[in-house]
Amino acid sequence: MSSRRSRSRQSGASRISDDQIADLVSKLQQLIPEIRTRHSDKVSASKVLQETCNYIRSLHKEVDDLSDRLSALLESTDGDSAQAAIIRSLLM
Repeated sequence: MSSRRSRSRQSGASRISDDQIADLVSKLQQLIPEIRTRHSDKVSASKVLQETCNYIRSLHKEVDDLSDRLSALLESTDGDSAQAAIIRSLLM
């Protein structure tokens, strides 16, 4: 057993049981579209974590892209218009 895992098991209060980890991995599996749409119910925890990281990266990229598009839209509108105010509120 690794020293990190040994320390974790010794701390008691901060210990997460294997059942809790399995439950959390199962919940993540239900949230990630790439995994949720597969027909196989059995996916390894490492694959779930890997797909979760990939999904979070894609969400960050999507947010950045949308922010860039809103910024470009804001530049093309009258700065004092109601539309500009809405776009600015979305960028905050």
